[in-house]
Amino acid sequence: MAPIALTDIVAALPSDSTWGPPTTSETLVNGVPYAPYSKGDKLGRMADWTSEGKDREGRRGQQFNRAYRDQQVYGAGTSSLFAVQSAEDESSFSVVDNTRSSTKTRGFGRGGGTVFRGRGRGAPAQRGARGAFQQRPGRGGQQQGGYYDQRGGGRGGRGRRFGWKDYDKPQRNRDSSVNIKPDWVMLEEIDFNRLAKLNLDTGAGEDIDSYGFLYYYDRSFDKPPVKNAERKLNVKERAVYNITTSMDPIIQELAEKDEATIFATDSILSMLMCAPRSVYSWDIVVTHHGNKIFLDKRDGSQVDMVSVNENAADAPLEASEGNKDSINFPSMLASEATAINELFVNEVVSESDNSRVEMAHANPFHNYEESEPLASKGYKYRRFDLSLEKDEEPLHLVVRTELDAVVKNNISGEDQFLTIKALNEFDNKAQGSSGSLDWRTKLASSRGAVVATEMKNNSCKLARWTTQSIIAGADVLKLGFVSRANPKVNDKHVVLGVFGYDPRKFAEQMNLNLNNGWGIVRTIVDMCLRKPEGKYVLVKDPNKTLLRLYEVPMNTFEDGEDEIDEAIQEEDGQE
Repeated sequence: MAPIALTDIVAALPSDSTWGPPTTSETLVNGVPYAPYSKGDKLGRMADWTSEGKDREGRRGQQFNRAYRDQQVYGAGTSSLFAVQSAEDESSFSVVDNTRSSTKTRGFGRGGGTVFRGRGRGAPAQRGARGAFQQRPGRGGQQQGGYYDQRGGGRGGRGRRFGWKDYDKPQRNRDSSVNIKPDWVMLEEIDFNRLAKLNLDTGAGEDIDSYGFLYYYDRSFDKPPVKNAERKLNVKERAVYNITTSMDPIIQELAEKDEATIFATDSILSMLMCAPRSVYSWDIVVTHHGNKIFLDKRDGSQVDMVSVNENAADAPLEASEGNKDSINFPSMLASEATAINELFVNEVVSESDNSRVEMAHANPFHNYEESEPLASKGYKYRRFDLSLEKDEEPLHLVVRTELDAVVKNNISGEDQFLTIKALNEFDNKAQGSSGSLDWRTKLASSRGAVVATEMKNNSCKLARWTTQSIIAGADVLKLGFVSRANPKVNDKHVVLGVFGYDPRKFAEQMNLNLNNGWGIVRTIVDMCLRKPEGKYVLVKDPNKTLLRLYEVPMNTFEDGEDEIDEAIQEEDGQE
């Protein structure tokens, strides 16, 4: 039998025959007209009752929730055979509720906003505390979106919310502590995040020699002052010396004897060890001579100045930033705090030539032809081992530390060494106070809250003081609380109280890790030792959390050349 061709079969079919079911209206599939479909259609829900509901006004309609409003349903690829085609295609439109509430609400003010609730007061959740974002209804009864700020503060300790014209506050662009010249070559850039991860376990250190003398501390300052009879901070002219490292005759002798590789003073060393906490710009001069490293400071350096509210969320402003009170400029507050610390040590000691502790040697910086008497000050030269197991030769550091007074132990009767520092209050209602409490009313009853606020606003300053006390081997850190006699006058002060702390326990309260500080010192020193001999400057960026290492000519900062250049630049700017 001969095969039948496909064309013959097609020719034998009726002329009105087509592939698939017929599309006439008379043909039914299970009682329902057949609807064409598209292979590009997306399969969705067979039935979705969640899309139907009532809106806020009680009317039935589409809610158009965000999760499903753009999702295509079955058959959306072709036009429906059963829907009436309207004049306009409304598939691209969505319903928006434009109804206004009759009650006015505030978006970013007190009426609403996102509140960050945590376990602690005055700060977001820390140390594993459970916190969550919570929409807080406004005064009008509706929920308003907002923003939050993790810096803490604010009313009720719930975290600060952006308020009236916070967006209009000027951007702070602080100036560098030193003029960066064009011939300086930047070698390294070190971010604070890297420094925070360093760690070096160093011993307690050993004493090499001691100089100077110390008066005994006046214990009457430990008693709270009588109400309405505050102690006045008197001005006593005493000779105090703050010689930089390379100009110290004792350090020069120790360097010639190869007692160590690194030489520094406690103020310079504490600034470097507490660098990640610093906000203001500062600089340290590093001299690489032979196999020795000398860490120095310039004349008038920020290292010697005592900052005020440096770490506060709302730090004091300069005149260019809108501050109209000249005595509360950051530079003026730093000069005031530095002078207070020099006067406070002389005020709280009992000056008696018959009752004082003499060190092994006399003060090495005092010229006895001077008329001013010496202040109570003891210098201890101490050595620390910064070596690692992989080092072929030991790496030691010699630092000149300072002690301010001695006191008899109540139990053993032995002499205890003290370091004495002073915190100062300028005006708890002025801009820049950053939520400071009124010391006159809160210091006696809420000392812990006052100290905690100072730890927050002056983290770098307190960390430096604590580091200096531990490095010097002091037994007690005395903190004085000094306030202005009149908030509008910055040259008259009163002593409100003095409290003593164990420096090591105080460091634990501040979360201060000295091993991290020693790791920073070792890292910077290794970086400089790999460089050729010369002079370098380590500068804290004024507006960023990083350090920069510059290579500078050897005659930099000598013979007052930089001071002359800065004076010329200021004159040119005024013209």
